[in-house]
Amino acid sequence: MTQNSMNLQRLHLHLPDEAATARLGADLAQVLAPGLAIYLHGDLGAGKTALTRALLHAAGYQGRVKSPTYTLAEPYEVSFAGRMVTVIHFDLYRMASPEEFLDAGFREHFNENSVCIVEWPEKGDPVLPPPDIHVNLSLAGDGRDVELRALSDKGHQCLARLKFAPNL
Repeated sequence: MTQNSMNLQRLHLHLPDEAATARLGADLAQVLAPGLAIYLHGDLGAGKTALTRALLHAAGYQGRVKSPTYTLAEPYEVSFAGRMVTVIHFDLYRMASPEEFLDAGFREHFNENSVCIVEWPEKGDPVLPPPDIHVNLSLAGDGRDVELRALSDKGHQCLARLKFAPNL
């Protein structure tokens, strides 16, 4: 790790409503780059899929974004900074064991040409590659509290570019 990664970024935000969650997803779509792995943590209903859906739509995906709860993974072709990129949305909630992740060949998607967004990453320990960004979502009144934490230089660069104002 470089000297820069010693001081990794952590952002704490309050999202007062669903629209703010959608704005955060849209703003994240503007700063993502191929090769990122983003792990989403939070209880059922905390907004992990809603955040991912908003991100994908802001990146130009026109179709329906469904939770991959039963398929475990859903790929989407989108554009980041003018480059077509595959975003693979994983939901490991129903995964029986980490070996199931390996047996499905999912690890090969974690590469420099795709963005992997993983819900319930703890179900994939210890076989998941390390994340660049952890996102923790929790219900807070009518809204959500969110913490975004960079865990790599690439994650730090992404969050350093993020411009988000939830109350606009």
